[in-house]
Amino acid sequence: MGSTSARDAPAPQATTASLAPQSQTLSRGIRVLEILAEATHGMTIADVAAALGVHRSIAYRILRTLEAHALVLRDAAGSFRIGPGMAALARGVARNLQSAALPELTALSASLQMTAFIAVWDRRECVTLVAVEPPHGEGTLVQRPGSRHSFSAGAPGIAIQSALREDEWERLAPGEPYRTESRLAARTGYALSHDEVIPGVSSVGAAVRVPGQLPAALAVVYLSSDVPTADIGARVARSAATIERNLR
Repeated sequence: MGSTSARDAPAPQATTASLAPQSQTLSRGIRVLEILAEATHGMTIADVAAALGVHRSIAYRILRTLEAHALVLRDAAGSFRIGPGMAALARGVARNLQSAALPELTALSASLQMTAFIAVWDRRECVTLVAVEPPHGEGTLVQRPGSRHSFSAGAPGIAIQSALREDEWERLAPGEPYRTESRLAARTGYALSHDEVIPGVSSVGAAVRVPGQLPAALAVVYLSSDVPTADIGARVARSAATIERNLR
């Protein structure tokens, strides 16, 4: 069955709605979710208020509203964490991509004994959509869904960029450079990075072209070692191709 390539997808256009004034309350609520998602422990109302830069009463009203929708949970000590409602929302993000990728992520992770994940482009950052850790993978690096890093660092960003022509990239991200590594990845079929996001950590990624959407990236992450990166790259590229077939 034929499909529309990401290369054929129109570049986003500015609209009247996108230029309209933002809702400050909604913006603050979303920012609270981002703050809690990045936290490694529960946060009190005072913690959230300080991180948001608002009075405690404002933070409390936002947290209570989010709690009513199960987007945050409050523990017995009164600290707040991300709630199960967020998982339900996350399942709806790129649902087809997640479903198509999960079996291949599982096989790839078990084969290489590395964490395998799908990353998508979110403005200036790469965001992990879904990840699979290898069975019995003691010492394996963890890549949590929702984790993010700069798009300009790491193999996933290089892989995503490599699936776009340079003129397409200029329209999507004016002023953001098209990396030399992306040109190489377009030729080899996979991208490599070493020490770009975390010192001592390497990543290998390959573009996944999603019908009607911007490309995503399939990647693995591991401690830098003597493992031949070309072998890993070829394996990741094959898995990316399998996911693309599953999406058709």
